Amino acid sequence: MTGKVYLVGAGPGDPGLITVKGMRCLQRAQMVVYDRLMDPSLLDLAPAGAERVFVGKERGRQALTQDEINALLVEQGQAGKVVVRLKGGDPFVFGRGGEEALALAENGVPFEVVPGITSAVAAAAYAGIPVTHRRISTCFTVVSGSEDPSKPESVIPWDILANTGGTLVVLMGWAALASIMETLQEKGMDPGTPVALVQWGTWARQKTVTGDLTDVVEKGRAAGIRPPVIAIVGPVVDLRERVRWFDNRPLFGKKVLVTRSRTQASNLRSQLEELGADIIELPSIEIAPLEDCGELDDSIERLGEPGWVIFASVNGVESVFQRLHKKGKDARALSGVTVGAIGPATRRALEERGIVPDFVPARSVSESVVEELASRDWVGVPVLLPGSNIGRDVLAQGLSELGARVERVAAYQTVTPRGAAESARTALSSGVDVVTFTSSSTVNNLLDILGGEKQYLEDALVACIGPVTAAAARELGLRVDLEAEQPTVEGLVEILADRFTAPVAPTV
Repeated sequence: MTGKVYLVGAGPGDPGLITVKGMRCLQRAQMVVYDRLMDPSLLDLAPAGAERVFVGKERGRQALTQDEINALLVEQGQAGKVVVRLKGGDPFVFGRGGEEALALAENGVPFEVVPGITSAVAAAAYAGIPVTHRRISTCFTVVSGSEDPSKPESVIPWDILANTGGTLVVLMGWAALASIMETLQEKGMDPGTPVALVQWGTWARQKTVTGDLTDVVEKGRAAGIRPPVIAIVGPVVDLRERVRWFDNRPLFGKKVLVTRSRTQASNLRSQLEELGADIIELPSIEIAPLEDCGELDDSIERLGEPGWVIFASVNGVESVFQRLHKKGKDARALSGVTVGAIGPATRRALEERGIVPDFVPARSVSESVVEELASRDWVGVPVLLPGSNIGRDVLAQGLSELGARVERVAAYQTVTPRGAAESARTALSSGVDVVTFTSSSTVNNLLDILGGEKQYLEDALVACIGPVTAAAARELGLRVDLEAEQPTVEGLVEILADRFTAPVAPTV
């Protein structure tokens, strides 16, 4: 039985630039054959059971030869598998996708080509450089710079390219770039023609250096430019200072460690990435189901009784509703119950399940919640608090002192991820600018993972989601540099943005 191979362009680096069709192909892949220059998070789009095969190459090193890659695609396609050949940029723009397509066609393996965004256009755009502009450049040319233009057998018409008056984009040309700049001058291009070098285009670590034909290579070397890098040659480069939008965001170039649980990191990560941060995701906790749900199930059975249930997290909502569904029940089980939601994310999780909370506190700190509820009559009122197996008891204790009959029940457990110690030390040793903590448990777990070795955190800015988390960090001997006024993801992101936003100079 013959399968099918999809030659998918992954785009130049930013995982958000993959096409919808490319994403759908990944979601049904049985095998992903992938390159080096792509964001590894794209591999998470494939099913957990899909085989992932790295075939990337860089100068001097190659996992598989091109012939071996071709043979692998043919073999797996003929074996009946759905294979995604995930290639950086566009498969047919200096990506050797044409060779792979020919190999598949010659062997009768069905295939499709899913175009991707090439770095020739995207890296320039992310550097604030439009490759065309109707008043400046009405054409652009993309060439491979992997050959030395001084060689007599060069097939690239440098004499023509030097005189088009348009934009020239050179890919894979760093090693030969000095010779290319000299050749363009020799063939008639003005030595003062602007040039931009863009390294790691569209990635959070993107670096851009500008100059002209005479000095840009020297400037690039001084700035530590190394492959992957593209060169953009032409007057459009002068538009960068007015058009740049990507590398002038407040957190651009800052390495930020996100310690939120794996299932909850996406919201914080996406908001920080919007501000330009280079995210290192290190889940210091994982949310796991209970080994014994008996106590939780008993509590759920009593939900129909008049009283309160207060959810303190999205995890609590998800865990309770999973058990309800397991028992063939739904949101109607909360009919007649007064429902509280601590925090906007918890409120949204309930609303998505058809429950509009009766109570949402102004602040999400347990002490503040107790103060806000203190004016009510709690004597004899049953209150269910589903939460973590290691959660705080402040809310339960406070309501009990007000006279409520409080039942705090574990709805899920918090565990340490496998391999976390090695991952943490590797991530922190590489250097981070900011470490974020989103709960007391993430502080405790990260220090447990590090064996109490706080020196790994000494050079980083420590940012906490709120006062409770900050207090936990200080109790464990950490210096807290930033503390969100509102204990929410949005509050944490806001204080980081404020910290790194350059002040605007006063107008004279």
